Amino acid sequence: MKVVGLMSGTSADGVDAAVVEIEGAPPTLKVKLLSFTFVPFAPHQRDSIFALFDPATGDVASICRMNFAIGEWFAAAALRAIADAGLTPNDIAIIGSHGQTVYHAVEAEPRSTLQIGEAAVIAARTGITTVADMRVADVAVGGEGAPLVSYVDWLLFRHPTHARAVQNIGGIANVTYLPPGDDRSEVIAFDTGPGNMLIDDAVRRATDGQSSFDRDGRLAAQGHVDDELLARLMEHPYLSRRPPKTTGREQFGAFFGAKVWQEARERGLRPEDIVATLTAFTAASIADAYRRFLPRMPEEVILGGGGANNPTLVAMLRQRLRPARVISHRDLGMTDDAKEAVAFAVLAYEAVHGRPGNLPSCTGAKARVVLGKIVPGANYRRTLLG
Repeated sequence: MKVVGLMSGTSADGVDAAVVEIEGAPPTLKVKLLSFTFVPFAPHQRDSIFALFDPATGDVASICRMNFAIGEWFAAAALRAIADAGLTPNDIAIIGSHGQTVYHAVEAEPRSTLQIGEAAVIAARTGITTVADMRVADVAVGGEGAPLVSYVDWLLFRHPTHARAVQNIGGIANVTYLPPGDDRSEVIAFDTGPGNMLIDDAVRRATDGQSSFDRDGRLAAQGHVDDELLARLMEHPYLSRRPPKTTGREQFGAFFGAKVWQEARERGLRPEDIVATLTAFTAASIADAYRRFLPRMPEEVILGGGGANNPTLVAMLRQRLRPARVISHRDLGMTDDAKEAVAFAVLAYEAVHGRPGNLPSCTGAKARVVLGKIVPGANYRRTLLG
């Protein structure tokens, strides 16, 4: 099957769209990346998404309207990615859409999570059967609903003789620990803590909104890490919680970023020092999570996500993770930015074949379950009948 995977993460900077060709069945899937397209959100689109994160503006009417609007944006991204691959919608069997997370509340009862981006709109605009809303099935059986990419990491990146850690650095950072060999029951995955989210927040403050991220880690490279502030940040209670665990904007979002910024400015730190310290916080929290919670330090760490494009952050990680070899998805034939979109394409492929897509050892679920809701497109019968 040719499948499109769509992803927008906690940074809400745009839609990642991967077109892949998949064949086979677990434990061996062959996945070939045909093209990757990033469609950035316009400032007004991003502002509309961020308004949903604030209880004062994220009212029911806004969420309802934005569910359909984001569906339109995802559909447009899918069509653009298909064209970029030199294909037509008729060539695509299914679309797998993560959607846009609005709220993730798995610490309270009942556990809940909400991703929007109406799949019926995607299916209607593209004519392609769409699998979406993949986290809720795991939450329904007692899981955290994340990280879901851990199963795909195991399928694609496990190694026969040494341990690997697949480290994604999006808005939030998450790791999948892959032990040597083929035993998926020993795979561990969890959110290590903040990824780019706090860095991005500080950059917006430092540049009065002119920049939304630290391009090439330049701002952090100009600053100095404040060790005292970093030590206090490392006392955050999330970091000492045992896995399985997930986190998000609720703990490391704008409110936390504003608090850190104010404290740092009161201490006399320059804006570039704050960005440097928050970059070090991401690196330190990842390394700390490995030493606290992984069965052993991995021989290789595979970096992906936007953070893999930040040389300052990558240098800090290499220093803190020695002697592990830190590589990127590019070294394994996949672009760093495409991995999560590819993962949701694979999960959609597994769903239409009726196969589970979660790993209870990673999410805390009580059972393996098929992930996602299937919304028929014009090609539904052809997809089912092959």
